[in-house]
This record gives sequence, C-alpha cells and structure tokens, in this order.
Amino acid sequence: MDTLTPNDMSAIVEADRAHVWHHLLPHKPLETNDPRIIVEGKGMRVWDQRGKEHLDAVSGGVWTVNVGYGRTEIADAVRDQLVKMNYFAQSAGSIPGARFAERLTEKMPGLTRLYYANSGSEANEKAFKMVRQISHRHHGGRKSKILYRDRDYHGTTIACLSAGGQQERNAQYGPYTPGFVEVPHCLEYRKADQGWGDVEDYGRRAADAIEEVILREGPDTVGALCLEPITAGGGVIVPPEGYWARVQEICETYDILLHIDEVVCGVGRTGTWFGYQHYGVKPDFVTMAKGVASGYAAISCCATSERVFEMFKDAPDDPMHYFRDISTFGGCTAGPAAALANMDIIEREDLLANCTAMGDYMLDGLHALADRHRVIGQARGKGLFLGAELVADRDTREPAAEKKVQAVVADCMEQGVIIGATNRSVPGHNNTLCFSPALIAKKDDIDAILSAVDGALGRVFT
Repeated sequence: MDTLTPNDMSAIVEADRAHVWHHLLPHKPLETNDPRIIVEGKGMRVWDQRGKEHLDAVSGGVWTVNVGYGRTEIADAVRDQLVKMNYFAQSAGSIPGARFAERLTEKMPGLTRLYYANSGSEANEKAFKMVRQISHRHHGGRKSKILYRDRDYHGTTIACLSAGGQQERNAQYGPYTPGFVEVPHCLEYRKADQGWGDVEDYGRRAADAIEEVILREGPDTVGALCLEPITAGGGVIVPPEGYWARVQEICETYDILLHIDEVVCGVGRTGTWFGYQHYGVKPDFVTMAKGVASGYAAISCCATSERVFEMFKDAPDDPMHYFRDISTFGGCTAGPAAALANMDIIEREDLLANCTAMGDYMLDGLHALADRHRVIGQARGKGLFLGAELVADRDTREPAAEKKVQAVVADCMEQGVIIGATNRSVPGHNNTLCFSPALIAKKDDIDAILSAVDGALGRVFT
C-alpha cells in the first residue's frame, strides 16, 4: 500500500471529520472517534488509514465492486475515453454508449432499449415516470398506480421511498408521492407472521396476495408492479418456488407492466447476468446500477422492451408524445466505457461460473455454521448474494436483537473482515447478516469470511 506520512493522514482525517457528511452514518461518535478512511484496494482487500488490511465481503459496502479492486484495464478504458470525448448530453449518442447498449441487450432477450442515468434511484425514477406517462397517453390517466413489495428497496428519492418497503428507511421523509401501493413480502421463513399458517405452495400463495391487492385497488388503476428479483437490504429473500411464474401470469392477466429492480442483483451477482433470468420471467423494465461498472464510474440503466419504447412514438404529431426527461450525467461517457471493460472481465475470467461455484460453497459453509450456532435460523441466497438470519430462539423464530447483530459485524471488522447486516430498515427484523463478496472470490476467501463469522457468533452469542 502506498504510504502517507502520519501528518498527511492526520490532516486528511481531520478534513473528513470537519467537512464530509457520510452516508448512512450517525456523526456524533465521530466527534471523539476517527472516521474510517479507505485508502487503497486490491482484489478483494482494502486498507484503511492505519494500514490495516480488510477482506471485503460486501463488495464496497453496498454490493457494487463485482470484479474487485485495482482493475487497471477498467481505469485505462475510462481514462482513454475521457480524453477522447468525456461528455455530451444524451440527446446525442456516444461510441461507448451505443456499444454497451447493444452488447448488454444481447444478454437480455426481449429488452431492446437502454436509458442511461447515474444511480439506481434515478434509474427507478425513470421507470416510474415512464409508467405514469404511459398511463396518461394510453389509459386516460387511470392506470397510474405502481405496486411495490414489503421489504424491497428501490432508492433514496422521495418517489423511490414512496415505493420502498422498509419503514425505518422511509421514516421522517414523508409526505410521500401518492399512487404507490404495497404488496406482501415473500419470505417463507416468516410466513407465520403473515397469518397464513402452514399454507402449502407458499410461492403461489405469496404471489396470489399481489393479485388480491390488484383486485382491491382495481386492475384498471394499476400500471406496474416493481419488484427486486431477490430482496436485498430487506433480508436477502430468495423468492419461493412458483412465485415468479405466478407473478408473470398475474401481470399478463391484468395488463400490468413488470418492472424488475436489478440494481443489486444485476450483472453477475447471482451467477447469471440478471437475477430474473433464474426464473424465466419476461419483464417490461429492468433497472440496474451497482455492478454495471463495478464502481469504477457512475452509471445506471433503465432497460425496456420495444413494446414500452413504441408507446412513446405512436403519435408524432403530438408535441408531448416522447419521453421528456434528461439525466445530466447520463451523458458522461465514463460509465459505458467502464461498463464495457467490466463486462470483458466477467466474460474473460468466466466469473458467472465462479460466482455460482463459490456461492454454493459459501452457502454450504453457512449451513455448517448453522449446525454449530443455533442463533442462525436460516441461511439463504443465490450465487455470491447470501444472508444468514439470526434468531434469539430457533423454535419460535424470534428475531435476534439488532444490537447483537451489529456486534457480530463489528467483531468481524476487528478481525479484518467486512460483512454487512440489515439495519434501521425493517422494524423488529434487522437481523440478517449479508454477504456479497466480489465475483472473483476463491475458496480461501470464503473460508476466511466463514471463520470470522464463526468466531464472532461464538463471542457475541454466549
């Protein structure tokens, strides 16, 4: 790691303390404790301002650095592109923008168009606006409601929070945008909380609950259904068997556009290019961000079917017929340039296959930990997107206290392993440890993560 003098680093820490407003972090403790500064990264490891090495099991803290740190080929691709042409408004095209759109949509049969923006929240906002404009142009303004699922998360804007199923993340930011309606979650481990008892075929029952909301609201008022393929920050919830097939059927029955939020799962995280591709569904919108360029440049995309695109072209004499929207930095060429290089790495190194193999290996390891630690109520996930739900009592499934779950995270950090956990999101259910190692992970990396969790659980839950 490149070193700075102690005086240099001390000045940086003080500048951070005095001027930086960190994300998702209470700042009162930073009055007496130094903020953490991440100085360098290589592969799956990062170093802080004290030179301490950490194994990163959450890909940059928020499921982003899919191909690992220090990828000079991505940085070089961005540098070369910025020197040649760094930016022009997306009302014009760019060479990397055209190339990436073509290459990406080849991996998404049925989706043909790509709208560029710069964050997952913004990508989802674009889809919401498209649904609303379609409602006005084709349904007299009636088919404007957008359904979202309990425990899912779609971003930080007011509209995205209005579509957010994590009450603690939404708290204190209302009033919210009208026209967003919640449907039940699909966590089979928590089906008793839904009052469905020992219902058989839970996947279909959970999907039928969506239909019940549609019928209650009126099918002619519902324009779209927005779901994560696998719920991320709400607890790493893998939909049960039969769920997605029934969801597709419901959308087709009531002419409801299906919007799949792949901001976390997209571009390899679950072992396929997109999470929805495990389930055979045909979405109308797919939004993505984090892993698109592995954090080497800001980019997000809203991919649509040609059917959706054509809905904005059918009345060219109407001055309001097109999608009247702009994303300023959707015109920056760094994003698609980085995304192309990121995709090259995934293909060249066969990282989808590695993700599947290492994900299976890690899930087996989590199950083995569950045999030793009754505090693990359920281990679940797909690919290198995994969770372990912690419980105070395995028989009653009472959730473990959030404070203890965070103590496990802190213990792992002390050991030099960075893991995640649901926190300040779902009241009473912030009890899932979250893992998303880079797709380059090897067995030794997985073993080190599991070993750290094993030790932390033993110390915290004694």
